[in-house]
Amino acid sequence: MKLLIKLSLVTLLLLVQQVSAQLVSISPTVTGSGNPVLFLPGFASNASVWDVTVNQFSKTNQCHVIDYAGFGKVDPIEFPWLTTILEDLKTYIKTLDNPNLVIVGHSMGGTIATWLASQSDVKIKEIIIVDGLSCTGALMFPNFAPESMIYDSPHNQNMLTMYDTAFEQMAIGMAQGMVASSLHQLQIKESILNCDRKTYVYGFTDYLKLDVRPLLNKITVPVTILGAGKLYGVEGATQTYKNQYKNLSSYNLIVNKDAMHFIMLDAPIWFQKQLQLILV
Repeated sequence: MKLLIKLSLVTLLLLVQQVSAQLVSISPTVTGSGNPVLFLPGFASNASVWDVTVNQFSKTNQCHVIDYAGFGKVDPIEFPWLTTILEDLKTYIKTLDNPNLVIVGHSMGGTIATWLASQSDVKIKEIIIVDGLSCTGALMFPNFAPESMIYDSPHNQNMLTMYDTAFEQMAIGMAQGMVASSLHQLQIKESILNCDRKTYVYGFTDYLKLDVRPLLNKITVPVTILGAGKLYGVEGATQTYKNQYKNLSSYNLIVNKDAMHFIMLDAPIWFQKQLQLILV
């Protein structure tokens, strides 16, 4: 039996390698064995944000961790960027062809997980959204209109031409607002600085345009949302999620009052306990 499992794993890894070579916008890393889990990082993040989590769950699960094009480890691609990522992930999941697949997505990764769960031709058992929204643009802009999100905007041009020192100061400020410890703030800052600048700027435009709210009523798999409550309080975070996911018929929302945006870094033990209830 152990030999059969090893042979099956080798076969899968070879298949994954073949498919990965054809996917231009994502790069998966596979560790462990067992039921598969797909870990999706957020915007401007790489696979390293899942290191502690994967180190734990690769003992019981087959962990597939994704890096996106333009975010440090994978070469940039042409635009639109996010639609290519969505389709490449869909292709990758079809290759896995496993009804026991669980997707864990942080921030933008959570939005992507929601989109994937709405696709009728994709096999998924469950999704776990980690402080991710169904439409970030709608939260940031009261009169949200996807068509108004364009690449050639004054804001984007300013970002593209910003001096490196100013960009680094912006990255420091962003990191301080998303994770508590100075060590993890440095990690997030470096992740932002390692992004291809054009991908960072235009990719964020793609992200803001993504609106999966109209697709929520197509989701039939279980959904767990792990929210961060430190910045806006449990009540504020809960209301935001209720507004964002009101078209989703059923979901389990759990808010950690002490965690900032990167919950898996701020509260790793709590976070792993929540995952363990679903994955193991």
